[in-house]
Amino acid sequence: MTNKEKIPVINLFSLNPFKIKSSVNNPLPLFLSSLRKFNGFLMVKIPFSSKRTYLTDKPNLIRHFLQRNHKNYTKSRLVRENLVPQLGNGLLTSEGDYWLKQRRAIQPAFHRTKLEYISKIMIEEINTYMDETLSKYAKTGETFSIDKEMMHLAFKLVSKSLFGKETEDDKLDLIGEVVSFGQEYQIKRIRMPFLKPWLFISGQTAKNKRMKKLGESLVMEIINNRKKSTAKKDDLLQMLIDTTYEDGSKMSDQQLLEESLIIFIAGHETTAIAISWAIYLISSHSEIERKLCQSIIDDLGGDQASFSTLRSLSYTTQIIEEALRLYPPAWLIDREAIEDDEVDGYTIRKGVPISCLLYSMHRHPDLWKNPNLFNPERFSSENKKNHIPFSYIPFGGGPRLCIGNNFALMEMQLILSMFFKKFKFELIPDQEIDVKPMVTLRPKNEILFKVTNR
Repeated sequence: MTNKEKIPVINLFSLNPFKIKSSVNNPLPLFLSSLRKFNGFLMVKIPFSSKRTYLTDKPNLIRHFLQRNHKNYTKSRLVRENLVPQLGNGLLTSEGDYWLKQRRAIQPAFHRTKLEYISKIMIEEINTYMDETLSKYAKTGETFSIDKEMMHLAFKLVSKSLFGKETEDDKLDLIGEVVSFGQEYQIKRIRMPFLKPWLFISGQTAKNKRMKKLGESLVMEIINNRKKSTAKKDDLLQMLIDTTYEDGSKMSDQQLLEESLIIFIAGHETTAIAISWAIYLISSHSEIERKLCQSIIDDLGGDQASFSTLRSLSYTTQIIEEALRLYPPAWLIDREAIEDDEVDGYTIRKGVPISCLLYSMHRHPDLWKNPNLFNPERFSSENKKNHIPFSYIPFGGGPRLCIGNNFALMEMQLILSMFFKKFKFELIPDQEIDVKPMVTLRPKNEILFKVTNR
């Protein structure tokens, strides 16, 4: 039996213009129903082109691509053609020996001793945010968008952790605008390749080039000012500047730029989205919220949240892990085979992209009991032992496991424990809550809340 006969093929959407818009904005319903129908592995035909991509939510296949035979798999052509020109050749986008060299060099920047210092920056920024923003909302009773607010907070946390507390807020805000525009532009290019001529004619391609150049110049200004400074810093940028390769050399300015942009982008939106979904889930389940608040009191006692208390926040961590299961910010991981391969009876052709759909795997009824139910008890130390290997990988897996996973987890633990110790979040009723899969798994609409003091 040939590969084409063995693997089912579906069209991403029909020529119906209404279905085109719906499927482009959110292809997840079609993907999930098709994966369930065809036993977790199929081929998706990209509209208006000859391109196809494998699609899977099978843990064993995903483990093969990411871990067991990872040397045969690279980031897909979509990444090489779109993200590399946009972001450069940093840790997220690079491959092969160069990636390994960068990974080994940067890894110490996320060591426990380094994170302890960064946690102090985070705690200070979270306290400032609660005093200046959440307390104001509690006093006025004003309705606010949790996803917008968490995007703002996570932006502050990662930018201050990366560039230091002294960097001007207006400069950081401008970098954030550049990053947001670039993401929206690249999503259009990836999902609707037939629009590329229109993006060029309409001026969006030229605007993206201008915005990209502006963002790079702002980041390089921060890097150059830091290299001239004699003051000793312990933030992530200083760690990158101080990084020494095995031959004794340092990173070039271009490498510092690319790695800074990757940390900034990867550590900003993903955490903001994860926290937004977590607060939504907690506030939608009153019993879990009560248990969380009591656990924070029990775990912290009269102490403030700190780096040393993170390990004691067991139920807070379970909630984060369960929220990441239901709403993994990195909802899809892509790969592409360097050479033909075979796994579980499937022939994987070289050069054909592979989309590993974590969102579907994390909600699969064969892997999780009542998969759509928010149940933090799944991640108790006892229940974790029963998880099927590679059925839960919100930070990816294998050698390319997200280097900042402990950074992100620490950030989420601090935010949730500090927020829910002091405030009660009240979800505005009768909202349409759905997902919008972009680069990250955003909410389709703003999720509106009010907040009161506890």
